[in-house]
Parts: sequence; C-alpha cells; structure tokens
Amino acid sequence: MSPASGTGTLSTPVRANAQTHDADSKIKTTPSSRGATVISDNIGVLGVKVSGLSPWIQRDIEQAKQCEADAMLRALLQLASFTPEAMQPDSDLLQKCLEAVLPVCNGQVSAGDISSSEIKAALHDYVNPGGESEFYGPFTDATNIALACLADIKVDGMRDPAPAVDMICQRNDMPMYQTHQTEKSMRKPDLVLLPLNTACSAFPAVTDDQEGKQPGEKKDNEKDTVIDDEERKERRKAHMHTNAKKKPKNLPWKDILACLEFKRKKTKGLTPPPSSYTTTDYVPTKPEYLRVAHRKAEASTPDPPQTSAPQSSSDTAFQSSGLTTTKASLGGSSSKRKAAETLESVSKRPKINSDDTDVDVAVQTGLYAAEMFASNLGVNYLLNIIVVACSDDVMWIWYYDRQGIIQCSGINFIQDLPRFMVLLYALQRFELHDWGRNKDFLPIQVEGKKCHKFEIKDKDLGTVDLLLDTSHKERVTHYGLQGRATNVVPVTSKALAKKYPDIKEGMVAKIFWGEASRTSEAKILEKVEEIAKVEEHVKGHIPELLWHHTFTKPTSAMRKTLGVPEPTTGSRVLYILVFRKFRPITELHGQQLFDVWHQCIECHMALWKKGVHHRDVSPPNLMWYEKDGKLIGVLNDYDLSSLADELGPRGNERTGTVPFMARDLLTEEGQRGEVKHLYRHDLESFIWCFAWISLRYKEGVLRPRGSRPFDEWATSDAVACGEKKLTFQTDKKRPACTQIGDPGWQFIRECLFVLARRQLLRSEEAKESELEEAELTQESELQSDMDEFLNSLKRTKGWAKLSNPSPEQ
Repeated sequence: MSPASGTGTLSTPVRANAQTHDADSKIKTTPSSRGATVISDNIGVLGVKVSGLSPWIQRDIEQAKQCEADAMLRALLQLASFTPEAMQPDSDLLQKCLEAVLPVCNGQVSAGDISSSEIKAALHDYVNPGGESEFYGPFTDATNIALACLADIKVDGMRDPAPAVDMICQRNDMPMYQTHQTEKSMRKPDLVLLPLNTACSAFPAVTDDQEGKQPGEKKDNEKDTVIDDEERKERRKAHMHTNAKKKPKNLPWKDILACLEFKRKKTKGLTPPPSSYTTTDYVPTKPEYLRVAHRKAEASTPDPPQTSAPQSSSDTAFQSSGLTTTKASLGGSSSKRKAAETLESVSKRPKINSDDTDVDVAVQTGLYAAEMFASNLGVNYLLNIIVVACSDDVMWIWYYDRQGIIQCSGINFIQDLPRFMVLLYALQRFELHDWGRNKDFLPIQVEGKKCHKFEIKDKDLGTVDLLLDTSHKERVTHYGLQGRATNVVPVTSKALAKKYPDIKEGMVAKIFWGEASRTSEAKILEKVEEIAKVEEHVKGHIPELLWHHTFTKPTSAMRKTLGVPEPTTGSRVLYILVFRKFRPITELHGQQLFDVWHQCIECHMALWKKGVHHRDVSPPNLMWYEKDGKLIGVLNDYDLSSLADELGPRGNERTGTVPFMARDLLTEEGQRGEVKHLYRHDLESFIWCFAWISLRYKEGVLRPRGSRPFDEWATSDAVACGEKKLTFQTDKKRPACTQIGDPGWQFIRECLFVLARRQLLRSEEAKESELEEAELTQESELQSDMDEFLNSLKRTKGWAKLSNPSPEQ
C-alpha cells in the first residue's frame, strides 16, 4: 500500500547525505549531491568515459518520489485541457474521461475503416506466450488503433488532438546515435512516441520535405505549410499498416516525445482481456511501484554499499531481478565544457562508448531521458513509460525534471484498459510544450546551421533578441537527469550589440536550472560588482554580466499538483544569463598559466574577505582574456556561491566537482554537510586545479588517455577520490608525463608539502585542545589564517621561479 497521502519516497539504499532530524544541528554547509549531477556537469573537464554514467544515473533513480497513478493521469489531463495553468486539476475530469473512453475499450467506436474492436484483438496477441520482442508489434497496433479511435472523442474542457504533433507509436529496437562534443552515444529504446512526420522520415519510401525537421522548426523565411486533414489521416493510416511495426533507421533524439521500455521474460502467457470494461476505482498493481535492482557488478557503483531503508512487506517495491537489460547501450557525453579538455582531437571521429550494459530497466530508461534532455534546449520535463510483465502487464509513467524524478503507481493496461486509454487520450492532445519542450526557445535553421531563437520584452531595452548557435563546436551541453543542467551557447543579439558596442570577443548565454532557495547568480554578481569598485584584485577579474532573465515557473509546481511531499525542497527555476566571452585556462601553460591562476586566487580572496564565498573552484571556472598585451585572469561562475550574511546553508544539494574539492570535504562527514566550507578549502581547490592542468596538458593540449594522471579521480566516488588524493600527496611521485626539473611539478610538490604541514598542525592543535580535529575550525576562520595559508605558498621556491622565470623557461 502507498502511504496515506498516496505519495512518498522509494525505499532504496540510504544516501550518504540523507539527513535525520538529529543530524540537522550538525549541518554546516549544503550537503553534496551523489547522483549524476556530481559528474555529468563536468564530463568534458574530467575526461570521463561517459558510458560509465549508469551508476550515477541509478543514484538519481533511487531517489525518485512516488505518486498515485490517478494523480498523474489528472495532471496530464489538465495539461491537455483548455486550462492547463490551473493550480489544481479538475477533480471530475478523470472520471469524465474514463467514461468517455469506455466505448473505445469495448469495441464500439470506428475511425473510418479502423474499429476499436481491433484493440482487444491486439491485446489477445500480446498476452500469448513468447519472448519480449514478439510483443512490440501487438502493443504498437493496440496503441495506434486506440489513437485513431480516440481522436474524435469529445470531453468538456479538453482540447482536440494536436495536428502539428500528430503523435504515433513506433517500434524502434534499433541504435539511436547522438553526438556530445567529441563523443557519440548509442541507445536502443524498444518503442517510442514521436510525431508522424519524424516516423515517416525514417522510411525512405515515404520521405518528404519534412525529413530531418523537428515539429515547429523553420528555415530562414520559410512559410507555414498547411496539410489537409484528410491527407494527414490517410498518411497516418498508411504508416500504421506498413511501417509502424518495422525497425526504423536513425531516429533523431530531438524528436522523441517519450520512450517505452519493455522487460519481459518468456512466459506461459498472461491474463487475457476481460469480455467488457467498466469504470472502476484504481486497483493497486503487484508491485505497485518499481524498485531499482542493483547492478550485478557492485564494484562498478560509485559509492560503497549502503543499508537499505526499512520497508513494509505490503509496500515492497518490485525488484526487477532477471529483468535487467542486456542490450548494448552506449554512453553519450558531455557537459560543462568551459575548458578545452574535451577537445582531445577535433579532427578525430567521435568515439562510441559501450560500457552501460546489464543495467536495470529503470536506469536504462533514465539514460534515454538523459539523451532526450541533451537533444533540446531548456527542456522543462520529460515523460517515459516502463512496461514489465509480472503475473499481469503493468506500466509505470516516469516524470523527469531538474528537481528530480517521480514515478506513478502501476497501471495494468490490459485489465484496466480505460486508464491506459485516458493516458493516450491526454498525450494525443499535447502540443510540443506540453511534452516539456521549452516554447521560448524556437528551433530554426540559419545558413544551414541549427540554432534557437529567443525573444522577450525587457523593460529597459525593449525587445531582447538572442540567436543561440546550438550547433557550434564550442557549445557546452549537459548529460544527466537532475541538477543545474548548465548549457553554455555562443549567442548574438542585435539589442545587446547596440548596448555594448565595444565587445569584440563575442557573447555566450548560460542557461541553467538554479535552486530557487539560493541567492541567484545575478544577485550575487551585483554584490561582486560593488566590491570590484573598491578592490583592485577584483576589478577586471570577474565576469561581465550583460543581461539576464529568470523564468517564473518552478519545478515544484508539478509536485504540488501530484501531491508529492515537500514539493519545494530542491525546487529549481530556469535562468538565462548573457556574458562577455572568455577563454578557458586550460589553453595556457608555463608562466601564463601560473600568472592567470594567481590572479584568480587574489580575486577569490578579496571577494571572500568581503563576504562573497565562491565555493566551486575548478578549471572550468578559471578563465582569461587579453588586454593591452597582458593576460587577465577571471574568476567565473557564481551560481553555487554564497554570501557571508546568509543564515545557514542554502539549497538542497551541492554539486561541486569532486577531483578539485578539498580532502576535508571528500570525507563522509564533508559529503553530509557536517564540515563547514572555509576559505582554506577553496585555496586547496586552487592547488588541485593547478596540478590537474599542469600534469594533464602539454602546452595547452590535453594529453591522450594513458599518458595523463588522475583519470581515476574523475571516476571515483567522493571518499575514494579523497583517499587517492592523500596517496598522491603522501607519495609525491613525479608523473611520467613530466621531466626532471620541471618548474610546474616542483611547485606542485611544494604545495603538497604545505598542505601536509598545515594538516599536521591542525591535528596537533586538536590534540592539545582535546577537540576533534573537524571541530577545531568549524565555526570561524580568521583573515590572518587565510593570509598565512596563501603566504605559505608564496614563500615556496616554486612560486618565486614561476613568478620570475629564467629566459630558458
């Protein structure tokens, strides 16, 4: 049984950062995320083989919330109604729709020569014994026949079907590819829901001039084409009968509306459909909710095994043991590539990764969602469906957005056919934005390039126009399910070019989902700009925010509609900020690298002393530009920063970049938020950044895999990474990629000595004061302590040598 409210959280292994009421008083800073956001925002920087993301995706799936099936159906019907923005769904709408679809379920409706009685015939074929792939055809038939017969059903308050989308069910079971910077992913969804135009384009015999176009996508000066309704219906019927059950070629992820993934062993057959259907109350399925089965290779999971939370026997979620996918499922990359590290070789063909095999069906479907998120800009949410054969056939609707994941309770789509018909009835009436596509970003083609157009009224500038070059090689994309999902896209704007005529380097738009409870990056930058007026170390060393906009609809809105507990916890809103374009620090080496790095440190300290705590020091956030022949360092990216006068930690989960975090923050205590984030932690991050760039790059070019150190730091969980850092710090063994006498390596060794010495001093001080070491510096840090730490680095021989290099260097 579900909790009384009908909602809850899956009983899955407890997260390391899960808090109890007793632990609340120990929280000193925002706990760290353990899901895909830990790594997916930084795949490009870390050099991770993205095919190994499934353990992190699994972490996100395990944190999924639950809602009742009827609550999900009400919410979807509301989206397809004439009042989609209503705060609460019409409580009678579901019942009205259930009654309206009954004639379809009972074979009493025809659409031309298509009779709804064929639905039951297809379901009888579906329940017969056989292997999984043998059921794709009957399910596809039942769905498409139902869509044809549901099209003319009228319900008061509901819209007509959306002809611009014209959703159809298509068998896939074929590789689908997508390029993420320099890597290519491959996935194989079983069935997909997609627009009819896209489905037809996958079969050459019926290809027309709509091929390769996303619904709503226009070329320059292209006029709308009106397709006769009867012609569209005939085209649809022809596709249903000829190609809907065939395997297509090269379906594009950008057009996929939803994926349907099946898991079914060979069986003796399932319970056949009843002779007739009536409207009934929801009957809980067995199981009522899907639970993620752990990977067989436990060693590959990112965190140590954890204890499962208690779970009542009446609410035991389904362990899909034996139903994990064995299809070759290959990873896609990419993410926050502000550094050039993803560009191992622009001339090389993208690599296809193939390690995400033998994963749970919910994780597999989550990987499809990650592909769908990555293929479009500013996606608000997604839907997918999982179908698992138990004693009967049960489907679960999964809802994904950047706040997290929600699965509804199961629907037995054979015995409870009316609820399946209501689901199709709602989805058939979805416009693209009802599927979660962001209607503010209009896909267009400019000079053969795929771009997005964004226009909005601004009180100061009038209409602000942005042309986002989403096909540009320097675009930074995100690969994952939840979190900030940062995209950085080259942009042009007539309005902003007029306001800022002196900007010659170009502009970039940063699009991301920030936590609503955090101080926005734009607000923090206002404080930073005020500090820059009086601090020389800050002036000219911070990003130049040209324009910004906050979208008003938070992710919590759907959770309130569904009745999910604590709907506002971790709620996110979409931001778009436009900045002057800078260059990544990873392009630099030698004295130039050191000089820019040093400038960023001085800027960071000045801001910290004035109450702006950056808290996310990593190579992507260290940038530069040239002025009067000198390279100027820029401390970038303040969306995880905090202000000193804020009370307590802000936000729900922190998504720092593990390889660059201080070792104190990589402990279990640190990951739970029980270690206060101090200045010394950020300065230690600067040291790890310098080591990372100096040892993994050669003259600004990333070394190939196998000849660069630290790859394992990027693929380890936080605690394991901290242990690897300690080993490196203790051994101080010169990496094979460096030469004897290399000044960069000499400086890194001295920095490691400084870290070890300061750690020893804190340990000794803790013993003398009879305090735990972690307690010693939890609450405060004197500015003199901050100065002394930085001065201890400046006193090293390596600092002096890099600051004043000899001519031969």
